[in-house]
Amino acid sequence: MTDNKIGTMAWLDLSVPNANANAVKSFYQAVIGWQSEGVAMGEYEDYVMLAPDSEDAVAGVCHAQGVNKDLPPAWLPYFLVADINASIASVRAKGGDLVTDIKSMGGDKYAVIKDPAGAVCAIYQKDAQ
Repeated sequence: MTDNKIGTMAWLDLSVPNANANAVKSFYQAVIGWQSEGVAMGEYEDYVMLAPDSEDAVAGVCHAQGVNKDLPPAWLPYFLVADINASIASVRAKGGDLVTDIKSMGGDKYAVIKDPAGAVCAIYQKDAQ
């Protein structure tokens, strides 16, 4: 999904109370043409949504539990930043808020933020490796 350039959208997730519900997966399969593929999350399974023409992973549909338990049921874009700590300092300095603490996914880090108008998105720092 991403070209790995700072400032671009790195990922897109939807967290809902029940990601297994056929209503959610089948809705996006019918409306957009996506196919789903399970992603093991330990005791449950989230889904990566695949583009119909390339089968590239383009988005995730996740259970609102585990690391996603505090996320609202809305599409959440993840924007790539060079330094998550510097970006968080800018969020606070510019009148925004941190919705979640910094979370880790492997060596990557992300946090959900709110801008001064109340819009929510996530900032995402890829592992430097």
